[in-house]
Amino acid sequence: MAYGRNLVAELPAILNRPYLVVTMADLWPRFAPQLSDGLAAVHLVDSLEIEDLERLPGTLPRFETIVGLGGGMAIDVAKYLAWRLNRPLFQVPTSMSVNAPFAHRAAVRDQGVLKYVGWHVPEMVYVDYDVIRSAPEHINRSSVGDIVCYYTAHWDWRMARDTGNCEAKWPYEQYWVDQARAVLDGVLDAAEDIRAVNDAGIRALMGALRWGGAAFSNTGWNPRPIEGSEHTFFYATEHLTKKPFLHGQIVSLGVLLMSFLQGNDPDFIKGALDRIGVAYQPQDMGLTWEEVRAGLRHMPEYHKMAGNLWYTAATHLPITEAYLDEVQAWIGG
Repeated sequence: MAYGRNLVAELPAILNRPYLVVTMADLWPRFAPQLSDGLAAVHLVDSLEIEDLERLPGTLPRFETIVGLGGGMAIDVAKYLAWRLNRPLFQVPTSMSVNAPFAHRAAVRDQGVLKYVGWHVPEMVYVDYDVIRSAPEHINRSSVGDIVCYYTAHWDWRMARDTGNCEAKWPYEQYWVDQARAVLDGVLDAAEDIRAVNDAGIRALMGALRWGGAAFSNTGWNPRPIEGSEHTFFYATEHLTKKPFLHGQIVSLGVLLMSFLQGNDPDFIKGALDRIGVAYQPQDMGLTWEEVRAGLRHMPEYHKMAGNLWYTAATHLPITEAYLDEVQAWIGG
C-alpha cells in the first residue's frame, strides 16, 4: 500500500499498456483526463452477478493491465477480471468504505446470493489522501463497519464454541481474536482523526482495513475472527430488498442490531460509532424499519439458502417481536 497525493496521474507512467479501467459511471468523468494515455477501454460497473461478469471478457479489447478505481463494486469487479484473465491489478480506492482493495477474493453474487470467489493479489493499492477526502464524509466514516464487526463476530465465535456449534475446520483460536481486537482497539483510539478524515485518520483506518482484507487468507480461509452475524444481517437484507448498500454502513447497523441481540454491551459499540460519526440509521441507507425487521427475520432462511455461512447469533437466538420493538427504540430513539 502506498499513501500520497496525485497518485492517479502517475498511473499511466507505470502501467503496462494498453490498460483497462474498471470504475463507476459517476466517477469516470472526474478521472478520465488523467487516464487517457494508454487506455484500452473503460468498464462501468453495473452488476456483480457472476453470469454478467462471465460475459465481460468477450466484450473487451486487448489489454495488459487492470486498474480498479472506485468503491467496493468497482474494486471487486476489477479483482474478478484480473483473476479470470490473469492480468496485473492496481487498485485505487476512492473512499474508505470497505476492506475490498486489500482482500484477495472477489465478493460477487450468484442469483443474489453472495459468494467470495477467485484469488488475486494487487501489485499495489494506492491511497491518495485528496481522493479519499473528496468522498462524502459519511462514506469514509462508514468503513469502520468492516472493523467494528469484529466485536460481534468474536461473541458469535465464543458462543459457537461454548454451545458445541463451532465448525471443525474453524475451532476457536484466542490468538486470532486477540490480533483482531488489537486492530479494533487501534481504530477506536483514532476515532477523532477518523471522524475528521484527516491524514492520520486515513492511515489509521486504511491500515486496519488492510489487516482485515488479508486476514481471511492469513487465517486459512477462516472468516470467524473478522465477520459474524452482523454480516448475515447485511446479506439477508440485501437479498430480501434487492437494494444496493454502502457496505460499511449497513454492517455498522448490523453490529448494533446483533450486539443488542447478543446482550454484548451494545451501548459501548454504539458510543464508538457515534464518536466517529457513522450514519447508521436505516433511513441513512434508504431502508425503512419494516425492511430492517424483515431482514432480521430473514436471516435463518438466508443462512440455509446460502450454504456457506457459519453458526452465529443470527441463527442461534430468536428474533422476537419484543426484541424488534426494543432494538428499534434503542437505535432510533
